[in-house]
Amino acid sequence: MSTRILRNRLLPLALAATLTAIAAPAAAADYVQSSGALSFASEYQGETFVGLFPDFRTTLSFDPAAPQDAKLDVTIPLATADTKNGDRDGTLKTADFFNVAKFATARYTASGFRSLGDHRYVADGTLELRGVKRPVALTITWTPGRQPVLVGNATVKRLDFGVGAGDWGDVSIIPDDVAISTKVTFAPAP
Repeated sequence: MSTRILRNRLLPLALAATLTAIAAPAAAADYVQSSGALSFASEYQGETFVGLFPDFRTTLSFDPAAPQDAKLDVTIPLATADTKNGDRDGTLKTADFFNVAKFATARYTASGFRSLGDHRYVADGTLELRGVKRPVALTITWTPGRQPVLVGNATVKRLDFGVGAGDWGDVSIIPDDVAISTKVTFAPAP
């Protein structure tokens, strides 16, 4: 077969394959939490305290080329809240705060991230806590790699969820804003 005939047959096929590869939608990678930390910080009568939720679990479907298609799911067992103060930890489990007897877990879900540039995103998600669902924006920094890392920060208004309402609703004793921080290292989902 002559070079000219071969070129006339193969060139259109190669061009079609190249255009198909360029136009193909990006595939999101699915991840599970390998390790991580989820903390909350607030004050009680002017004294700052930090607590951890050591048993939280996170799954993520994410492609930086298509952040609008991301899916984030975080499950938080509330009874595991640990502030290194037994009295406070016990109080957090009561009906006045997390009410773990009735609401054992909190859940944060987000569908789609907004890109801020430079590996930074905002997840406009929903937090469900004590049976109440409210929007919560989570600002994220994404570090790609074999085991990518997500670092996130948000502010939650505790009274919107009925956490520490009633006698504990006085914001001069406990501020309404609670700072949430997380750092999660991911592994590819099996």
